[in-house]
Amino acid sequence: MKLTCYMCVANLVILGICGGVYALTGFNLLMFISLNNILCYRVFLAICGVSALFTAYSLIAFKPFKGLK
Repeated sequence: MKLTCYMCVANLVILGICGGVYALTGFNLLMFISLNNILCYRVFLAICGVSALFTAYSLIAFKPFKGLK
């Protein structure tokens, strides 16, 4: 479960970096990484959507910040 959380957060970090590059420069880094293959592009975006949902679920279900006050 911990590895899954790390992978989901890594996906979201990669998506954030690619989104930041696109926002600041106009260069679509994610499309460049996927070699202009629209199917790979959309699959990665779908995986990142599921990663975001799983990350939100894990924050609600496991309460990692419960001891911090």
